Amino acid sequence: MKFGYKLARYGMNMEEATLAKWHKAEGDRFQAGETLYEIETEKVSQEVAAPAAGTLVQIVVPEGENATVGDVVCYVEAAAP
Repeated sequence: MKFGYKLARYGMNMEEATLAKWHKAEGDRFQAGETLYEIETEKVSQEVAAPAAGTLVQIVVPEGENATVGDVVCYVEAAAP
């Protein structure tokens, strides 16, 4: 099943963040807990880990671009159980 990962809010006042670095490329497989990407805001840098295993299908927000909280930053294919 393909689904989008949305930019989560990592602070009360966070409205947007810059996608600083992708740790995975399109087509890469990952396990739950592996870092997918890093974001930067005015106050914090945060690594974002995968909540479940899967494959990165499509990067929507490239490195250096901004995203608003709730925006889809990538699409993943869930790993078979």
